[in-house]
Amino acid sequence: MVVELEISSLTKRFGRVTALSSVDLVVEIGHLVAVLGPSGCGKTTLLRCVAGFERVDSGRIVVGGRDVTSLPPQRRRIAVVPQEGALFPHLSVVDNVAYGLPRGSLKRAHEVLALVGLADMGERMPHQLSGGQQQRVAVARALAPRPPVVLLDEPFSALDAALRPTLRRDIRAALRADGATALLVTHDQGEALSIADEVAVMREGRIVQTGPPTSVYAAPSDPWVAGFVGEAVWLPSGHALLAGVRVVGAGERVLLRPEQISVVDGSDAVVVRTDFHGHDAVIGLRLPDGTDLAARILGGAGLPEVGAPVGVRVAGQARAF
Repeated sequence: MVVELEISSLTKRFGRVTALSSVDLVVEIGHLVAVLGPSGCGKTTLLRCVAGFERVDSGRIVVGGRDVTSLPPQRRRIAVVPQEGALFPHLSVVDNVAYGLPRGSLKRAHEVLALVGLADMGERMPHQLSGGQQQRVAVARALAPRPPVVLLDEPFSALDAALRPTLRRDIRAALRADGATALLVTHDQGEALSIADEVAVMREGRIVQTGPPTSVYAAPSDPWVAGFVGEAVWLPSGHALLAGVRVVGAGERVLLRPEQISVVDGSDAVVVRTDFHGHDAVIGLRLPDGTDLAARILGGAGLPEVGAPVGVRVAGQARAF
Protein backbone atom coordinates (compact mmCIF):
# COMPACT_ATOMS: atom_id res chain seq x y z
CA MET A 1 0.00 0.00 0.00
CA VAL A 2 1.38 3.40 -1.05
CA VAL A 3 -0.14 6.22 0.99
CA GLU A 4 -0.64 9.63 -0.65
CA LEU A 5 -2.56 11.38 2.13
CA GLU A 6 -2.24 10.58 5.83
CA ILE A 7 -4.19 12.41 8.52
CA SER A 8 -3.15 11.65 12.10
CA SER A 9 -4.89 12.66 15.35
CA LEU A 10 -6.29 15.81 13.74
CA THR A 11 -8.14 18.11 16.15
CA LYS A 12 -9.81 21.43 15.33
CA ARG A 13 -11.78 23.63 17.73
CA PHE A 14 -13.87 26.72 17.17
CA GLY A 15 -14.01 28.29 20.61
CA ARG A 16 -15.65 25.73 22.89
CA VAL A 17 -16.88 23.62 19.98
CA THR A 18 -14.68 20.69 18.92
CA ALA A 19 -15.29 20.27 15.19
CA LEU A 20 -12.69 17.50 14.73
CA SER A 21 -11.60 15.15 17.49
CA SER A 22 -8.44 13.06 16.87
CA VAL A 23 -9.33 12.19 13.28
CA ASP A 24 -7.20 9.52 11.58
CA LEU A 25 -7.54 8.78 7.86
CA VAL A 26 -5.34 7.25 5.18
CA VAL A 27 -5.85 7.61 1.42
CA GLU A 28 -3.89 5.33 -0.89
CA ILE A 29 -2.40 6.69 -4.08
CA GLY A 30 -4.89 6.58 -6.95
CA HIS A 31 -7.86 5.95 -4.64
CA LEU A 32 -10.98 7.98 -3.92
CA VAL A 33 -12.10 8.06 -0.30
CA ALA A 34 -15.53 9.49 0.52
CA VAL A 35 -16.03 11.12 3.92
CA LEU A 36 -19.73 10.57 4.57
CA GLY A 37 -21.71 12.14 7.35
CA PRO A 38 -24.71 14.33 8.26
CA SER A 39 -24.62 18.12 8.23
CA GLY A 40 -22.51 19.53 11.05
CA CYS A 41 -20.45 16.36 11.61
CA GLY A 42 -17.15 18.06 10.68
CA LYS A 43 -16.53 16.69 7.19
CA THR A 44 -16.20 20.09 5.49
CA THR A 45 -13.96 21.30 8.32
CA LEU A 46 -11.76 18.25 7.69
CA LEU A 47 -11.51 19.12 4.00
CA ARG A 48 -10.68 22.76 4.78
CA CYS A 49 -7.94 21.68 7.20
CA VAL A 50 -6.39 19.40 4.58
CA ALA A 51 -6.55 22.22 2.03
CA GLY A 52 -4.92 24.64 4.47
CA PHE A 53 -7.90 26.97 4.73
CA GLU A 54 -8.17 26.27 8.48
CA ARG A 55 -5.33 25.96 10.98
CA VAL A 56 -5.47 22.83 13.11
CA ASP A 57 -5.07 22.74 16.88
CA SER A 58 -3.15 19.47 16.88
CA GLY A 59 -2.33 16.51 14.67
CA ARG A 60 -0.54 16.05 11.34
CA ILE A 61 -1.38 16.15 7.64
CA VAL A 62 1.13 14.39 5.39
CA VAL A 63 0.88 14.52 1.59
CA GLY A 64 3.20 12.36 -0.48
CA GLY A 65 5.46 11.84 2.53
CA ARG A 66 5.73 15.60 3.18
CA ASP A 67 4.32 17.14 6.36
CA VAL A 68 2.14 20.04 5.17
CA THR A 69 0.34 20.72 8.46
CA SER A 70 1.84 24.19 8.91
CA LEU A 71 2.13 25.14 5.24
CA PRO A 72 -0.15 27.75 3.60
CA PRO A 73 -2.60 26.47 0.94
CA GLN A 74 -0.50 27.58 -2.05
CA ARG A 75 2.46 25.47 -0.90
CA ARG A 76 0.50 22.26 -0.39
CA ARG A 77 -0.16 21.64 -4.12
CA ILE A 78 -3.64 20.37 -3.24
CA ALA A 79 -6.50 21.05 -5.68
CA VAL A 80 -10.03 21.83 -4.49
CA VAL A 81 -13.26 21.38 -6.45
CA PRO A 82 -15.94 23.48 -4.70
CA GLN A 83 -19.70 22.82 -4.59
CA GLU A 84 -20.18 25.16 -7.51
CA GLY A 85 -17.54 25.33 -10.23
CA ALA A 86 -16.42 28.93 -9.46
CA LEU A 87 -15.05 29.39 -12.97
CA PHE A 88 -13.61 32.69 -14.19
CA PRO A 89 -16.48 34.16 -16.24
CA HIS A 90 -14.20 36.20 -18.53
CA LEU A 91 -12.02 33.24 -19.57
CA SER A 92 -12.84 30.51 -22.07
CA VAL A 93 -13.21 26.93 -20.86
CA VAL A 94 -9.70 25.92 -21.97
CA ASP A 95 -8.20 29.08 -20.45
CA ASN A 96 -9.99 28.33 -17.16
CA VAL A 97 -8.42 24.88 -17.15
CA ALA A 98 -4.98 26.19 -18.11
CA TYR A 99 -5.07 28.99 -15.54
CA GLY A 100 -2.02 28.77 -13.31
CA LEU A 101 -0.23 26.25 -15.52
CA PRO A 102 3.13 27.11 -17.11
CA ARG A 103 3.01 28.78 -20.53
CA GLY A 104 2.53 26.33 -23.36
CA SER A 105 0.39 23.96 -21.28
CA LEU A 106 -2.69 24.08 -23.49
CA LYS A 107 -2.02 20.49 -24.54
CA ARG A 108 -2.51 19.36 -20.92
CA ALA A 109 -5.64 21.52 -20.65
CA HIS A 110 -7.18 19.88 -23.72
CA GLU A 111 -6.13 16.46 -22.41
CA VAL A 112 -8.03 16.81 -19.14
CA LEU A 113 -11.03 18.36 -20.91
CA ALA A 114 -11.19 15.19 -22.97
CA LEU A 115 -11.05 13.13 -19.78
CA VAL A 116 -14.17 14.87 -18.43
CA GLY A 117 -16.03 14.59 -21.75
CA LEU A 118 -15.66 18.19 -22.95
CA ALA A 119 -13.08 17.76 -25.71
CA ASP A 120 -14.97 20.00 -28.15
CA MET A 121 -15.96 22.79 -25.75
CA GLY A 122 -12.63 24.44 -25.01
CA GLU A 123 -13.50 27.69 -26.78
CA ARG A 124 -16.86 28.20 -25.11
CA MET A 125 -17.41 30.64 -22.27
CA PRO A 126 -18.64 29.46 -18.85
CA HIS A 127 -22.07 31.08 -19.29
CA GLN A 128 -22.61 28.89 -22.37
CA LEU A 129 -22.34 25.72 -20.27
CA SER A 130 -24.86 23.87 -18.13
CA GLY A 131 -24.27 23.45 -14.41
CA GLY A 132 -23.06 19.90 -14.93
CA GLN A 133 -20.66 20.97 -17.65
CA GLN A 134 -19.28 23.71 -15.41
CA GLN A 135 -18.56 21.13 -12.72
CA ARG A 136 -16.74 19.00 -15.30
CA VAL A 137 -14.58 22.03 -16.15
CA ALA A 138 -13.87 22.57 -12.44
CA VAL A 139 -12.67 18.97 -12.14
CA ALA A 140 -10.53 19.34 -15.28
CA ARG A 141 -8.97 22.49 -13.84
CA ALA A 142 -8.19 20.64 -10.60
CA LEU A 143 -6.56 17.75 -12.47
CA ALA A 144 -4.56 19.91 -14.89
CA PRO A 145 -1.48 20.59 -12.68
CA ARG A 146 -1.36 16.91 -11.59
CA PRO A 147 -1.74 17.64 -7.86
CA PRO A 148 -0.95 14.87 -5.38
CA VAL A 149 -4.47 15.16 -3.92
CA VAL A 150 -7.79 16.47 -5.23
CA LEU A 151 -10.42 17.54 -2.68
CA LEU A 152 -14.07 17.49 -3.76
CA ASP A 153 -16.48 19.46 -1.59
CA GLU A 154 -19.96 18.02 -2.29
CA PRO A 155 -19.43 18.76 -6.01
CA PHE A 156 -22.79 17.38 -7.16
CA SER A 157 -25.09 18.83 -4.49
CA ALA A 158 -26.18 21.89 -6.53
CA LEU A 159 -27.14 19.84 -9.60
CA ASP A 160 -30.48 18.37 -10.62
CA ALA A 161 -30.99 14.87 -9.25
CA ALA A 162 -31.32 13.44 -12.77
CA LEU A 163 -27.83 14.70 -13.70
CA ARG A 164 -25.95 13.44 -10.67
CA PRO A 165 -25.57 9.70 -11.39
CA THR A 166 -24.10 10.18 -14.88
CA LEU A 167 -21.88 13.07 -13.84
CA ARG A 168 -20.44 11.34 -10.80
CA ARG A 169 -19.70 8.19 -12.84
CA ASP A 170 -17.95 10.25 -15.52
CA ILE A 171 -15.94 12.27 -13.02
CA ARG A 172 -14.95 9.11 -11.15
CA ALA A 173 -13.77 7.63 -14.46
CA ALA A 174 -11.78 10.79 -15.21
CA LEU A 175 -10.08 10.72 -11.80
CA ARG A 176 -9.22 7.05 -12.28
CA ALA A 177 -7.95 7.56 -15.83
CA ASP A 178 -5.64 10.35 -14.65
CA GLY A 179 -4.41 8.31 -11.67
CA ALA A 180 -5.63 10.99 -9.26
CA THR A 181 -5.89 10.57 -5.50
CA ALA A 182 -9.07 12.18 -4.20
CA LEU A 183 -10.96 12.93 -1.01
CA LEU A 184 -14.70 13.56 -1.42
CA VAL A 185 -16.96 14.92 1.31
CA THR A 186 -20.66 14.24 0.98
CA HIS A 187 -23.87 13.66 2.94
CA ASP A 188 -25.29 11.52 0.11
CA GLN A 189 -25.03 7.82 0.95
CA GLY A 190 -25.74 6.70 -2.61
CA GLU A 191 -22.99 8.96 -3.92
CA ALA A 192 -20.40 7.67 -1.47
CA LEU A 193 -21.29 4.01 -1.90
CA SER A 194 -21.37 4.15 -5.71
CA ILE A 195 -18.06 5.86 -6.54
CA ALA A 196 -15.67 5.56 -3.58
CA ASP A 197 -12.94 2.96 -3.12
CA GLU A 198 -13.36 3.46 0.63
CA VAL A 199 -15.96 5.20 2.76
CA ALA A 200 -15.13 6.96 6.04
CA VAL A 201 -18.30 7.53 8.07
CA MET A 202 -18.13 10.62 10.26
CA ARG A 203 -20.18 11.56 13.29
CA GLU A 204 -19.76 14.47 15.70
CA GLY A 205 -16.19 15.21 14.67
CA ARG A 206 -14.98 11.60 14.69
CA ILE A 207 -14.58 8.95 12.03
CA VAL A 208 -16.54 6.00 13.38
CA GLN A 209 -15.95 3.49 10.57
CA THR A 210 -13.77 3.18 7.48
CA GLY A 211 -13.81 0.49 4.84
CA PRO A 212 -14.89 -0.51 1.33
CA PRO A 213 -18.48 0.54 0.55
CA THR A 214 -19.73 -3.05 0.55
CA SER A 215 -18.24 -3.69 3.99
CA VAL A 216 -19.61 -0.51 5.55
CA TYR A 217 -23.09 -1.29 4.20
CA ALA A 218 -23.10 -5.00 5.03
CA ALA A 219 -21.19 -4.85 8.34
CA PRO A 220 -21.80 -1.46 10.01
CA SER A 221 -19.85 -0.88 13.18
CA ASP A 222 -22.85 0.19 15.27
CA PRO A 223 -26.61 0.83 15.00
CA TRP A 224 -26.09 4.52 14.15
CA VAL A 225 -23.91 3.67 11.13
CA ALA A 226 -26.43 0.99 10.13
CA GLY A 227 -29.22 3.57 10.06
CA PHE A 228 -27.22 6.28 8.34
CA VAL A 229 -25.65 4.18 5.58
CA GLY A 230 -28.74 2.80 3.90
CA GLU A 231 -32.16 1.94 5.32
CA ALA A 232 -32.14 -0.19 8.46
CA VAL A 233 -34.86 -2.66 9.39
CA TRP A 234 -34.77 -4.00 12.95
CA LEU A 235 -36.25 -7.17 14.39
CA PRO A 236 -35.98 -8.47 17.95
CA SER A 237 -33.45 -11.26 18.32
CA GLY A 238 -35.15 -14.64 18.03
CA HIS A 239 -38.13 -13.31 16.05
CA ALA A 240 -40.02 -15.99 14.12
CA LEU A 241 -39.22 -14.31 10.76
CA LEU A 242 -35.51 -14.94 11.40
CA ALA A 243 -35.94 -18.71 11.42
CA GLY A 244 -33.35 -20.14 9.04
CA VAL A 245 -31.48 -16.82 8.77
CA ARG A 246 -27.81 -16.82 9.81
CA VAL A 247 -27.34 -14.12 12.44
CA VAL A 248 -23.82 -12.80 13.05
CA GLY A 249 -22.91 -11.26 16.39
CA ALA A 250 -24.86 -11.02 19.61
CA GLY A 251 -27.44 -8.53 20.81
CA GLU A 252 -31.13 -7.86 21.33
CA ARG A 253 -31.76 -6.32 17.90
CA VAL A 254 -31.07 -7.79 14.46
CA LEU A 255 -30.35 -5.62 11.43
CA LEU A 256 -31.88 -6.35 8.05
CA ARG A 257 -31.86 -4.39 4.81
CA PRO A 258 -35.10 -3.92 2.81
CA GLU A 259 -33.74 -5.96 -0.11
CA GLN A 260 -33.53 -8.99 2.22
CA ILE A 261 -37.28 -8.91 2.81
CA SER A 262 -39.75 -10.34 0.29
CA VAL A 263 -43.50 -9.83 0.09
CA VAL A 264 -45.41 -13.04 -0.70
CA ASP A 265 -48.92 -14.37 -0.36
CA GLY A 266 -49.96 -14.66 3.26
CA SER A 267 -51.00 -12.65 6.28
CA ASP A 268 -47.84 -12.05 8.34
CA ALA A 269 -48.12 -8.26 8.02
CA VAL A 270 -50.24 -5.38 6.73
CA VAL A 271 -49.08 -2.89 4.08
CA VAL A 272 -48.92 0.62 5.60
CA ARG A 273 -47.26 2.51 2.73
CA THR A 274 -45.87 2.11 -0.80
CA ASP A 275 -43.06 4.39 -2.01
CA PHE A 276 -42.59 4.04 -5.76
CA HIS A 277 -39.21 5.23 -7.12
CA GLY A 278 -39.45 4.05 -10.73
CA HIS A 279 -36.61 1.53 -10.74
CA ASP A 280 -37.83 0.04 -7.48
CA ALA A 281 -40.39 0.43 -4.74
CA VAL A 282 -40.24 0.25 -0.95
CA ILE A 283 -43.19 -1.36 0.78
CA GLY A 284 -43.80 -0.37 4.41
CA LEU A 285 -45.15 -3.26 6.51
CA ARG A 286 -46.45 -3.62 10.04
CA LEU A 287 -46.45 -6.88 11.94
CA PRO A 288 -49.26 -7.77 14.39
CA ASP A 289 -46.98 -6.90 17.33
CA GLY A 290 -46.51 -3.36 15.94
CA THR A 291 -43.01 -3.93 14.50
CA ASP A 292 -42.44 -1.95 11.29
CA LEU A 293 -40.54 -3.42 8.34
CA ALA A 294 -39.65 -2.30 4.83
CA ALA A 295 -39.31 -4.50 1.75
CA ARG A 296 -37.65 -3.34 -1.47
CA ILE A 297 -38.87 -4.78 -4.76
CA LEU A 298 -37.76 -4.09 -8.33
CA GLY A 299 -40.15 -2.24 -10.60
CA GLY A 300 -43.63 -1.19 -9.65
CA ALA A 301 -45.96 -3.67 -11.33
CA GLY A 302 -48.51 -5.26 -9.03
CA LEU A 303 -47.73 -3.27 -5.90
CA PRO A 304 -49.93 -4.31 -2.97
CA GLU A 305 -52.46 -1.76 -1.79
CA VAL A 306 -52.21 -0.02 1.56
CA GLY A 307 -54.13 -2.08 4.10
CA ALA A 308 -53.64 -5.36 2.26
CA PRO A 309 -52.42 -8.42 4.22
CA VAL A 310 -49.18 -9.98 2.90
CA GLY A 311 -46.76 -12.71 3.79
CA VAL A 312 -43.14 -11.87 4.66
CA ARG A 313 -39.97 -13.84 3.95
CA VAL A 314 -36.43 -12.98 5.08
CA ALA A 315 -33.27 -14.17 3.30
CA GLY A 316 -29.52 -13.69 3.60
CA GLN A 317 -27.29 -13.00 6.56
CA ALA A 318 -28.33 -10.68 9.39
CA ARG A 319 -26.31 -8.82 12.01
CA ALA A 320 -27.17 -8.53 15.71
CA PHE A 321 -26.36 -5.53 17.91
